Amino acid sequence: LAASDCSMSATLANWGENSTAYITVAPKESCQFPLKLSGTINGSEVSQKPKHGKLKKITPSTYQYTAKARYKGTDTFAITATGRDEKTSGTSEVSVEVTIK
Repeated sequence: LAASDCSMSATLANWGENSTAYITVAPKESCQFPLKLSGTINGSEVSQKPKHGKLKKITPSTYQYTAKARYKGTDTFAITATGRDEKTSGTSEVSVEVTIK
């Protein structure tokens, strides 16, 4: 069963800048989300694991978050990505704040 897309809002950052994204998911549900960075993402990794769910890399630019079964509240994790666009290249960290309701 494929996970649905997360309802996500994010501030787009340039390479070398950090950004924050916000997603909402129900307990025990999974959703996929893209990293919102301009240009090409060459690689990514989890730099801070979530405390109230699981995070799985699908591709270097797409991740899947699954919330714990009986948890409601907030969770936070971070992903570090490297890549480039027409103007610059670098490493950026995307902090994700999750609302589980």
